[in-house]
Amino acid sequence: MAKLVEKVYGEALFELAVEKGKAKELLQEATEVRQALLSNPDFEKLMLNPAIPGEEKEKVLATVWQERIGNEIFGTMCLLLQKEHYKQLPLVLDYFIARVKEAEKIGVAYVTTAAPLSAQQCGKVEEKLLETTAYKSFEIHYDVDSALIGGMVIRIGDRVVDSSIRTKLENISRQLYQIKLQ
Repeated sequence: MAKLVEKVYGEALFELAVEKGKAKELLQEATEVRQALLSNPDFEKLMLNPAIPGEEKEKVLATVWQERIGNEIFGTMCLLLQKEHYKQLPLVLDYFIARVKEAEKIGVAYVTTAAPLSAQQCGKVEEKLLETTAYKSFEIHYDVDSALIGGMVIRIGDRVVDSSIRTKLENISRQLYQIKLQ
């Protein structure tokens, strides 16, 4: 059910943003709202508290958000609250953000390396990703995992390119176990 709510409301918000020509503006707002929700978990507890009447929750939403964001996202938040789907707000925003980024050809990549990369190396990674994909720009999240030993793992959506030494050693190990000695 949550997947359906996320897609229905996220897609409706996306279509509205495109129709009004405000996709990039609403992307920025949605990102800010999402960050604020992540950094204030008590706000979600308040909004999900069944002891607080819906009208009071709407007043809280209006007080906190109405002057800070546009009517499109604020309206979506209120609608989710009224339809008792407020708990799915973060997922709706995530869906919307991903949908806009995809439409704007902004790729999101997660790069994991065994050691931190220099600014020059990060630039080369981004350059290579732009060369080998259809994206116009990238939002790259770097992480370090010393267990990789060397190389890197790149994840873009559901695609993964794993050129880590750890994976190569595991593959060699599997191949050696399959060899039958007579």
